[in-house]
Amino acid sequence: MEDVLDEVGPPEELKKFERQYHDAATRGEVDPTLKFQYAWCLVRSKLAADIRKGIMLLEELFQQDIGERKRDYLYFLAVGNARIKEYNSALRYVRAFLSIEPGNQQVLSLESNIKKRMSQEGALGIALAGGALLAIGGLVGIGFALSKR
Repeated sequence: MEDVLDEVGPPEELKKFERQYHDAATRGEVDPTLKFQYAWCLVRSKLAADIRKGIMLLEELFQQDIGERKRDYLYFLAVGNARIKEYNSALRYVRAFLSIEPGNQQVLSLESNIKKRMSQEGALGIALAGGALLAIGGLVGIGFALSKR
């Protein structure tokens, strides 16, 4: 199964829902279903700016809704934030969802994937920082050796 954090939606689908959303907005008739479909397409975009816009729309939907769809919004808010590497925010949405439905396997799997990515990127960051320190140390050593000549 493809990891939802790596899923990229087809650009044609995004264009279709973007056009429908903007047409409806121009008429002042944006319904929550269309807004959600557009937001989900944005969250699955390759572009961070699109993902952020999708997150903003999902947050608006979450604030305005009083029904069952709040869970869906929480899930997709978690996905969107994880896709732009805002892992703490993503986990906050996951925890909010799990407080409503603790045994949801899809959300538990998402939580596991987010934590794994946090760990991998943390290890990569440490390795890069260590490599940079070694390089700087090497340059300082070379400079020191050359100055002793």
